[in-house]
Parts: sequence; structure tokens; C-alpha cells
Amino acid sequence: MSTQPVILSRQAARRLELRRQHLEGSRPSRGSRADILRVTRDLGYVQIDPVTVVAPSHWLSLWARIGSFSVSDLDRLLWTDRTLFECWTHAASYVPTEDYPIHSAIMRRYPESLSKSWGYQKAEAKRWIPAHARLRKVILRELETGPRRLRDFADHARGPRSGDAWSEGSDLATMLVHLQFGGEVMVVGHEGTQNLYGLPSDFLPDWVDRTDLSQAEAEIAGVQRTLRAIGVATPTEINRYLLRGRYLDLRGTLDRLTEKSVVGRVRIEGLRGTRYALASDLDALRRIGSEDWDEEISLIPPFDNMVFHGARTRELYGFDYVREQFLPEGKRRFGTYVLPILWGDRFIGRIDPRLDRASKRLEIQAVYAEAGAPRARGVAAQLAERIGQLAVFLGAETVVYSGRVPAEWRSALH
Repeated sequence: MSTQPVILSRQAARRLELRRQHLEGSRPSRGSRADILRVTRDLGYVQIDPVTVVAPSHWLSLWARIGSFSVSDLDRLLWTDRTLFECWTHAASYVPTEDYPIHSAIMRRYPESLSKSWGYQKAEAKRWIPAHARLRKVILRELETGPRRLRDFADHARGPRSGDAWSEGSDLATMLVHLQFGGEVMVVGHEGTQNLYGLPSDFLPDWVDRTDLSQAEAEIAGVQRTLRAIGVATPTEINRYLLRGRYLDLRGTLDRLTEKSVVGRVRIEGLRGTRYALASDLDALRRIGSEDWDEEISLIPPFDNMVFHGARTRELYGFDYVREQFLPEGKRRFGTYVLPILWGDRFIGRIDPRLDRASKRLEIQAVYAEAGAPRARGVAAQLAERIGQLAVFLGAETVVYSGRVPAEWRSALH
């Protein structure tokens, strides 16, 4: 393979990502348990966020790709079949259990597996964990008798908060975070909004691959899984996607994979810097920009894989997305829980929805169109249909547009 970078358009990079992210063309109206597993496997992870202004973000990420599905099917994959498990990737996420060797390799070396991007938190973890060695032993000993919620542990305290950088809770809550990062403890179920903690040896099924990968092998696997999920990426984007901040030699890993023709270097017209793609995708990238492309509507939740890195979203899609729920109310431009509108391979706007569960009403508090967004009534009709499908998934019986709507879309969105 040539060592010269392949020159690509932004459109080609966008379209490969959308294809890999299961956001190309029409989606099924209803997804099965197999669909949930397939999508999570291809994405590498689905980030968990339990906020229910509309629905938990991970539900919406799956719905955007497979249509309505039964949440009980997701629970079965997690807690019965155990083909998915909860893991800290770049954040708390559901990941395929078949990827356990990759995550285990990183967890086994914790906190040494943290890169410089974690700043002082690596040093803090190395100080804090030994200083609380007794608490670690108590937790692990209690879990030998079976799973526990936080409040079930003998040392659970609601008083003083932990003084370290990892948790705003008690020392017990903080130690559980460290033990999860280190792979000594897992979330093995939920009781309402409470995590149920247990030991991996008790929870993981017998068929799980327990191969001990080296740090280098885990980094190779992490790069390949990431590029398989998002197509074309800079080293920074690779570092942020799956094994966030746990690559100790990412540049060296990319160089070795390039020398072996596993990945290829890519440059995108109009953007600075070198990117990487799987060598097996390069031919597809050369063709994909000229292929026919269905312009379907998708609604993307705040913690979705498509908006994991703001700079990437701005560069590739020309779309600036901020999770405004973390801003003071007076600084919010678009709303509390804003969902970007994806049309084909472009972000064309955003909606600010809220689910009123008591009245079974999905309220669309505002709709915004990006500059240059298509104003055709057919696009607005697609958006109305997609919002209606979201309402069905959420169990809402009506959709109400209670705030601003672009004038050109108003006849369809009412």
C-alpha cells in the first residue's frame, strides 16, 4: 500500500461514519434483541446517561438506529444473556462482552493505564487507593457473599464526602469507582436507579474470552475497533472514542499499523492534519462520495457516538453542538435537552423536546433550523414523521409543538 495519504472529501468521511454508525438510509420500525447487540457491537459502546427529560440517552441512541425496541430486551442482554456489560470506556457505557479482553487489559493495569491526558487524576488514584486499602478489602470481602447496592455495604456513610478527584460521594462510593476502573468490581444489575455491584468472577459467563492482552495488543485492538466504528479519525479522535485516555503509545501504535498496511493515512480536503482509516475501507472511501445517498431524518441524543467530540462534529459536519443541560439556564441558546436533527449526511437543525409522562404528551418546546437547511415541506414532513415515531417509542399519545418553529417548516410541524 502506498505511504502517501489518500485525499478525501469531507462528504466521503461523513458518509463512511454514518454507514458504520447505522445511520444510513431508512431504519426499521422495530428492533429486536439481535439488533441491539449488532448495533452495540458495531459502535463499540453505547454511553449510558439516565436523565429522563425525554428518555435515557442510551435508549435514544439505540432507537435512532433500530427503531422502537423493548427495553426488557436490552436488560436481558445485560443481566441474563450477559452478551453486553457495563464498563467505563470514556464514560459509563454498555459494551459487547466479546470485547472483554480489550477492556480487561486496560483495567488490569489501572491506574498505570491512564495517560497524561488524565492530568493529576492518575497521581491522585495512585495515592488514594493504597491509603484506603482496608476499605478495598472490606468491599471485596462483602461482595463474595453476593451483589450489593451502595447502601447495603457496612461502611456506607452519608456524612463526609470523599476528598479525592473521582467522586462527590463517600469514600465507599469513590472506592467502588476505582474498583470498577480496575476491573475488580462490576455493575451486575439495577434496582430502580441504584446500581447493583458484584464480582466479575461471579457475573461473567463461562464463554467469555479471558485472554490477557498486553498494553500494546489492547491499543492495537482499540484503534481497529474505533476506526471500524467511525471510519476516518485523527489520533485525538481515536483517543477520545473508546479507550479514552488509556493509550500510552497511540502514535507508535498507529505507525506500526500503517507499516503493516492495516491502516492507511488520510487527508481531508480543506482540513488540517493527518487522519487514519482501516486499509480495508480506503476503496469504499474513494467511491462513497459519488454514490446515491438516502436523505433520511435521524434524531441524535446528547451523549450519542455521533457527537462524542465537539471539534470533530464542527470540522466534518459544520455543526456546533453543546450539551446545554450543563450550562446555567440563562446561557442556554437552544434548550435543556437538545437533540440534533441529522438529514442524510448533514445536521440541519435541532429540537428541544420534553416528555410529560403524566399526560402522555411529547412536547416539542422549540425547533431550530441551521443556516442553509433545506426548507422544503417534504423535509419538514420527514421530521414530523420521525418525531411521531419517537412519541410512539416513548409511549406518548400526542405531540405538541409549544414553541418556536421555522416558518418554512411550520405547515408540517403543528
